[in-house]
Formats: sequence, C-alpha cells, structure tokens
Amino acid sequence: MATMAELMSNSVQEMAANGQEPPVKYFYKGNDGGVLDSSVPLIEIPVVDLGLLTSPSTSAQELEKLKLALSTWGCFQVINHGMTSSFLDKIREVSKQFFASPMEEKQKYSREADSIEGYGNDMILSDHQTVDWTDRLYLTISPEDQRKIKFWPENPKDFRETLHEYTVKLQETNDFLLRAMARSLNLEESCFLDQYGEQPLVTARFNFYPPCPKPDRILGVKPHADASAVTFLLQDKEVEGLQFLKDNEWFRVPIIPHALLVNVGDQVEIMSNGIFKSPVHRVVTNTKRERNTLAVFCIPESDNEIKPADGLISESRPSLYRKVKDYVSIYFQHYQQGKRPIEAVKI
Repeated sequence: MATMAELMSNSVQEMAANGQEPPVKYFYKGNDGGVLDSSVPLIEIPVVDLGLLTSPSTSAQELEKLKLALSTWGCFQVINHGMTSSFLDKIREVSKQFFASPMEEKQKYSREADSIEGYGNDMILSDHQTVDWTDRLYLTISPEDQRKIKFWPENPKDFRETLHEYTVKLQETNDFLLRAMARSLNLEESCFLDQYGEQPLVTARFNFYPPCPKPDRILGVKPHADASAVTFLLQDKEVEGLQFLKDNEWFRVPIIPHALLVNVGDQVEIMSNGIFKSPVHRVVTNTKRERNTLAVFCIPESDNEIKPADGLISESRPSLYRKVKDYVSIYFQHYQQGKRPIEAVKI
C-alpha cells in the first residue's frame, strides 16, 4: 500500500516541462490506449438550443431532440445558454493563468493528502493504480457555507468572482434542463429537481493536460461515467481530447467553442429508470499541445434519497435501480476497484 508521503502524485505539468519519462504508474493497463486521430470517428452530438426550448412554438421539437440525445448518447451540446462568448473566454483565461503561474504559487492551494479538494492530481490509493495525466484544481462551489476559500486562488485577481458568476448561471441552467428532461418524459417538471434536496452539491474541477510523450499508452482521464446528476463541461476552444464510448467503440467529441457540453451522470440514469444513459467517457492526450477544460458537477444532497421516478415504472418496465442515499460515496468505493459503480445499485 502506498505510504502517506506517496499519496500526492507529482505534477504532470512539471514532468512534461522537464522532459521526464513518465513513471510506469501512468501507463494504462487496458488493451485500448488513447488515440486522437481520424481513425476515431467523430460523434454527431445533438445541439440543443435553450432559446428554442423556452419558445412555445419550438419547444416540443427541441424537447424531442433533448430526449433523443440523452437516451442514445447521454450528452448534448447546449447553445443560447445566456452566457456570452467573451464571458466563457474569460473563464478559460483565468484557468490558463492559474496553471501558468509558478509552482510555488499553485502549491499554496495544494490539496491535503486525504482530500480531493484543492490543487493536485490523483490520490494514490494503491500500488496498482493507474494515474491520470492531468493536474487539477477541485473546488466546492455550493452550498456556499461548505466552500473552502483557502483553496480558491487569489491570482488571477478575478478568479473567485468569475468562478462564482459562472457557477450561479450554471445552476440556473441545470434547474431549467432538469425540468425540461422531466417534461420530455411526460413527468411533472419538478420530478427530478425534487430529488435534489434543499442543499444540493455543486463542485468544479479545472483540468490541465500538458503534452504527453506517450499518448498511445497514457490517458488524460481513465474511462468512467460521472457520479453526478448533470455535468457541464467547458471545452478547450482548440484542442480535442474527450471521447465517449458507445456500442464498444470510442467516438471523438467535436469542439463548438461557445457551447457547453452537457452529459447526465449516474444519478439521472437512476432517476430516469435507465432511459437516460450516463455515458462512459475518457480523455486522451497528445504530444504537442496543452489542453484546458472546466467541469462542473451538479449533485443531489447526500442525505436525500434518489430513486427511479414513479411515472417511469410499470409492469412492462419495472424499477431497474434501488433507492439510494449518498451515491457519490458508493461511486468512489467501486470506482477505485475498477468497477462500474452504477452496477452496485441495480436490482
């Protein structure tokens, strides 16, 4: 078992800058390493327009598009979301500035050995664990009284204000989309939101992927599905890397610079009784270009019980999942063992 001193992995940004050979713990042990080229097909991910979803004359058609996207791919790109392109660029810029700051500055926000919150990368929980080729800044956003401000960078100066503004807008978008998802399944529109509880959790993860000398053997993020209900990803404007798995084949995700990529997590798959799919995805690396992204995870309150919506259970489609509380804890217990966590709550 790794010692406490080994729980913090080295910065991959430093390794890449120094031209170091990656340690063996970074090498993916599966048969399918990372490939980022034309041999991996591009997904035709549906693009959902929030403006059309709110318009009486077009909402039915857009709802159908949303339902189809989530029942097939489990994800979509959202446009007309109420945030300007310049504001999204500002978010990207504060992220880039943080990761470009001196290591001594970043280390002021280093996570503690037994926590994921703060700056760092994978917790090393076993000697056999494969480590992701990424450095991260992981922050709790909401409830606000659970924020650990000591991990929120003071430089760049507008980092905190920008992140707060962005996540307030995303929480509004999340509520709107959850209502739309329920309507698309002919449910009461508050059906999914009611399972969130009074104090749902919102977390943010800034991801930095430096160039990697062995992109065919090393992944930016291992294959996984999300523990969240809904995940919002602000992609890098220029550099691809995200791939989704469907029918045992990997597909590249196209970049739409000022869209947000939305995917449902395991908790919405449970609430929708398996109609909406929580997709398995990974991040691949490349030898030449760094990549910056920001993922925001919207998660029901841990004390709240989640379960398949009553309106989606019938004789022909019985409940596929049991009632569960604190799914995130269940998720990490199974994820570290290399298992698909949602399998643990199937009936």
